[in-house]
Amino acid sequence: MIKRRGFLAITAAGLAMAPITASWDQEAMEGKTSDSVEEGIREFLKLPGKQSFLIKVFPPARSWRRSHQPNAQMFVGSAIKTFILAKYLQEVEDEGRLSEGELLPINDGIRSLSGAVFGANLDEAKNLTGSASARTVLEAMISHSDNTATDAAIARVGINQVRQFIASAGLTSTLIPDSTRILLSYLAGAPAGVDVGWEGMKQIERGHLFGPARSPLNKQVTMQSTASELVSYYRRALQGEFFSKASTLTEFQRIQTMAEAIARVVPPDIKAYAKGGSIDWQEFHAVCVPGQMVVTDVPVTFCFTVNWNGPKEGVPAVLAAYQAAVGKILAGVAGLVG
Repeated sequence: MIKRRGFLAITAAGLAMAPITASWDQEAMEGKTSDSVEEGIREFLKLPGKQSFLIKVFPPARSWRRSHQPNAQMFVGSAIKTFILAKYLQEVEDEGRLSEGELLPINDGIRSLSGAVFGANLDEAKNLTGSASARTVLEAMISHSDNTATDAAIARVGINQVRQFIASAGLTSTLIPDSTRILLSYLAGAPAGVDVGWEGMKQIERGHLFGPARSPLNKQVTMQSTASELVSYYRRALQGEFFSKASTLTEFQRIQTMAEAIARVVPPDIKAYAKGGSIDWQEFHAVCVPGQMVVTDVPVTFCFTVNWNGPKEGVPAVLAAYQAAVGKILAGVAGLVG
């Protein structure tokens, strides 16, 4: 359904987590469940720290829901990059204010850490410098979560415009930073709003801080949202609510299918759209995968988030357990829907 939009890896040691209550709910989908779903949920709730999830099949096709603390505001990391993509594509379709074909600068003026495509190496010779089409930048932001691409897109579309879009969608618990570089600067002790630049990023990579380290869970400079808001957003975005042209929705969907997280949790051969997020900041860690899979033409919208504290050495095991649990849940739901 297309319709005109209405309006417009880093210490947080000792972070206290709220008590966990293993409660979830289920609406009737012919009273169905499966061993895979139940086992996956049990495994997910055994993950360290704080867990939140929501998985929902909306009517009129069928109605089914499972959740655990879906309104908990959590650190979701790069999952917020979907909002930048959506707003950028709005600007492309709205009287052509932006174009996917225009060239965006890629240089040390916007270079950030974690740049799988454009480079974030201490050895400058290994980093790409020049320009890239906005389409390539948006793809790099979603497919590989390149932070330099993200900051290049933000610089072009405008962070205030992205925040206005988030507000217009009613996402009151979703918080985004002015740029990934300003987020990393703040976590590393710089004052709020200060960008320590690429030279500062390299100092952070070497372990230097500009003051006491801050937690990613803060109210100043962060990437936070809730499972409820991300599920609501993905359902509406993929229906075309935020776009006025079918071609824009098609492009949004195309880029969202490129996220690496999809292959890690969605069953093979099932169409899906997502954008994962994560962070490893000293002893604070987070992983989040929100999105939607389509099973026999029935959309299943989901978000799974975990925030925890622990040694960096334990992160791979937690990520493996997360992927196994979420994969088991989604495979079980796919079986129910299919």
